Amino acid sequence: MDLQTIKNMVSSEEYNFLRNNDHLGDRIILIGLGGSHAYGTNNETSDLDVRGCALNSKEEILTNQHYEQFVDEKTDTTVYAFNKLISLLCNCNPNTIEMLGLKPEHYLFLSPVGQELLHNKDLFLSKKAAQAFGGYATAQLRRLDNKAARLVGQSQQEQHILNSIRNVGADFKERYFEYPDDAIKLYIDKSDREDMDSEIYMDVHLTRYPLRDYKSMWSEMHNVVKDYAKVGKRNKNAIEHNKLGKHMMHLIRLYMMCLDILERKEIVTFREKEHELLMSIRNGEYLDGNRQPIPEFFEMVDDYEKKMKYAKENTDLPEKPDYKTIQEFVMDVNERVVRGLI
Repeated sequence: MDLQTIKNMVSSEEYNFLRNNDHLGDRIILIGLGGSHAYGTNNETSDLDVRGCALNSKEEILTNQHYEQFVDEKTDTTVYAFNKLISLLCNCNPNTIEMLGLKPEHYLFLSPVGQELLHNKDLFLSKKAAQAFGGYATAQLRRLDNKAARLVGQSQQEQHILNSIRNVGADFKERYFEYPDDAIKLYIDKSDREDMDSEIYMDVHLTRYPLRDYKSMWSEMHNVVKDYAKVGKRNKNAIEHNKLGKHMMHLIRLYMMCLDILERKEIVTFREKEHELLMSIRNGEYLDGNRQPIPEFFEMVDDYEKKMKYAKENTDLPEKPDYKTIQEFVMDVNERVVRGLI
């Protein structure tokens, strides 16, 4: 599907909600491509994804009404409210940060305020990218069949699980009661179980720690282990409909985008340089005769995880985004909305 065809589709009656919905219309500041078309990994069967942002109304701003986004499932369109989008960008949410790194021609509409948002995109870049993208990469990895994960060996699979738990727990100290760095130690050691070569162990040294906070942390870690231990319906569906390669491709793409942010402070959504590799993964070149990922794919994942860890430890990015400047930008935009200037 070429760009002109896409523009014609978005201009058609099917997308009239962009122009007629009370939350959208002249409040839209950005409309762009999403999904495979935005990444440059689309094929002849790829659906069109549209992503965007619309300003909050005067009423929503002044009365603190809670409105987050408009979704049209039929056309796979999501348009975020400005205030909601900013909060997601501050956490370097992959689904939204990629909207700031599209190819210029992939922005189907961009208002002056939309241009301001793109101009300020560096404000949102921080070490939070490693946690955010790592979490999404973990979700993609969990989509792969448990049987496939075992192809790399039980010990390597255990390392995948530990990496996933570490991604989940990266911000525990921000969300739960604080504890010393050495209070919770997770590591892999030789297992005493007959069916395991190695397994994850934990050393916990906590004193007067809130039980509910510990329960919540434990629950998050437990869910990671549980997700790896079962073959979900989505995994089966992905295999049956030849979508496993697509999940594998997106996993690697997430690592690539995160490395761009950590190493070069750039948001690169369209993966031109890695197009050949990504498409080879999507087209099944890393699947065996039973449509299961081959060991070389998981070796690639391990390599990217190591690169991400190194990049996070050596990046010049701040721990957190520039909240003060972001708040000033948001206040300026919302003040103009309230005063009827935009």
